[in-house]
Amino acid sequence: MSQVNTQQMGRMVAAGNKGDLGRAVDILSRLGAMHIIDYDGSEEGFSLGSPEEGSEGVGRELVKARAAASVVEAAGPIKPVPAGPVRESLKGELPSKIEQVLSDSSRIDDLENEISSLAEEEDALSQVSPLGVDLDLLGGYKSITSFVGTVESLSEAKEAVGSGLIIEGKTGKSGLIAAFVRNEESGQTSSKLEKAGFETIQIPEGEGSATDRLSEVRKAKGTLEGEKYDLEKRIEEWSKSNGEMLLCGLEVLERDHDVLTAPVRVAVSEHAFVIDGWVAMGRSEEVQKALKEVCLFTEVTPFEMEAGGGGHGHSDHHHSQKMPPIAFQERSSSRPMELLTDAVGRPAYGRIDPTLFMFITYPIFFGIMLGDMAYGLVTMGLGALLISKSGTNEMLNLGGKFLTYIGFGTVVFGYLYAEFAGWEIFPHYGSNPAMALQIFYPDINTPETYHAWTASLPLGIELAFPFHRVVMTEGGGNLEHLILLTIYLGVIHVFLGLVIGFRDIMLFGNGHGGFGFVCAFFEKGAWMILLVGGFMFAYGFIGPADWMMEPGAAIAVSATVMLMWTLYKYHGVPFPINIGLAPIEAVGMMPTVISYVRLFAVGVVGVKIAETGNSMLFDKISLDEPLMAIALVIGWLAVQFFAWGLGVFSPNIHAARLHFVEWMRQYYDSSGEAFDPFGLRTQYVEVD
Repeated sequence: MSQVNTQQMGRMVAAGNKGDLGRAVDILSRLGAMHIIDYDGSEEGFSLGSPEEGSEGVGRELVKARAAASVVEAAGPIKPVPAGPVRESLKGELPSKIEQVLSDSSRIDDLENEISSLAEEEDALSQVSPLGVDLDLLGGYKSITSFVGTVESLSEAKEAVGSGLIIEGKTGKSGLIAAFVRNEESGQTSSKLEKAGFETIQIPEGEGSATDRLSEVRKAKGTLEGEKYDLEKRIEEWSKSNGEMLLCGLEVLERDHDVLTAPVRVAVSEHAFVIDGWVAMGRSEEVQKALKEVCLFTEVTPFEMEAGGGGHGHSDHHHSQKMPPIAFQERSSSRPMELLTDAVGRPAYGRIDPTLFMFITYPIFFGIMLGDMAYGLVTMGLGALLISKSGTNEMLNLGGKFLTYIGFGTVVFGYLYAEFAGWEIFPHYGSNPAMALQIFYPDINTPETYHAWTASLPLGIELAFPFHRVVMTEGGGNLEHLILLTIYLGVIHVFLGLVIGFRDIMLFGNGHGGFGFVCAFFEKGAWMILLVGGFMFAYGFIGPADWMMEPGAAIAVSATVMLMWTLYKYHGVPFPINIGLAPIEAVGMMPTVISYVRLFAVGVVGVKIAETGNSMLFDKISLDEPLMAIALVIGWLAVQFFAWGLGVFSPNIHAARLHFVEWMRQYYDSSGEAFDPFGLRTQYVEVD
């Protein structure tokens, strides 16, 4: 099937003797091709299956392995390893080693609690020890009230205590007192102490000298901290020696546990089992053939959308049709862009998959914005580094490829813009180090504009090579042309989204029961007409072709009238409301298109930051002052990396917005459920 569609799915039912359920589950786990639908217990005579023998033991070992993995900092092997040695380790030394590290971790938790308790006691003792009074003498009297704490003014504290006993000390910048007064004077004393800035200190429990007790606490705390340090070092050594095998063992245990507990997802009767689920039609024959020896019956029914079903997946309450999960096509080059599609949600069944489109347009949009060869090369280098370090981490590998793609787009547009690290390769003012790259360009035949090639196309389109986007001088820069091109690009991109939406509604419906050509014409065709009419009117208004204004306005008005009918017929909005609502929605098309102007604006801001760093720092570097030269180089590099970091972050946000918001809302339905086949996944360990 075409790469712009998701895989065709089929509903599969397999049944057989109950005794063969374990073998059927094992076969499915190795195929990794069936999205099992959990049995809901609704069929009379059937119940949920029971876990296979040994599942409890595997479950216990799995819990321990997961706990150990959360304790240690481990890294898996770079390439998947054979399962045999891992299983031997699980039967041999690994369980006892896991018990050891869990015991050490538990002891560390206990030590942290004890150390925390001693630290609190140490803090309290350190506050009262300067008083030189035994702990048991600081309180606990029947006829005397004691006040122990800090004060802002010792003289005011003495006046507050009056005829009572006061013992003074010093803690930090505050005064420290222990005051003792008769019970009948406690209220008055408390009020006066409060004016002196008195704050109570909690008296530690115990007897004898606070200083001696403080020494004991600090000694005990030091001993516990030493033990904790030794245990942490031991866990660190354990991680280096056993961390890789732990992750491998954990993966094998998770596989085994999934297989052993899978029968609880299946319907079973006294003598039979029935497995229900979805398979990609491309693998249906393979799955049926594999299950033939353990199943008495297998059937795969290709899924067919009901007319007007809408494709709103499981969240659609207008239609009862059960929608299949969504499986992407098998991809190679464009697969990293599935990260973007999954970030929004998978498309509803039958709808266009935007992944392939974004494989083309996303790097272009990103490149238009960042557009600097130096930053593109750094981005590609970062992507290559992530790929080299990804090992068995597929997500990291895809992320690295994604960075490589957008970096390549940046290099291409950096070449077209003739920009390198914020410098113009063909500078309109002065000279710079990037001029050395002129050898990669054809001869410039227009020295006054530094263009090797120019072309004037219809609709005011002006193309040139190099395309100088940051030059503000008359005749030398192409910034105004870039603004116009980004608007045109917005019109084309939005129109493409509407075309896709037209196709989807014509074939699968609009989610409200409508489908077919007429429905698609009013739902999306009216917007396409509005876009064309609005473009003609705008171009006629600001451009040389003023004759386009009146036809464009007429087309836009007719499209607005169509939108009124669309809201009434297909969305159930009362017609009087549509008279005001349709024009408001129609005007909303203008900011959608204008939003694409960010393609030029974001890039210009970024390149101006780099250009400022070049002029303020790099141009001031002189070998006559070595220390200052070093400082300026460091400052210049800091500005460059800031500009690059901002350049990678900001254009990604805006490129994502243009795709997810401005483009996808013209057609996209993200209600699809991800296809999640039951099977043995390989990251660190090969399937045995």
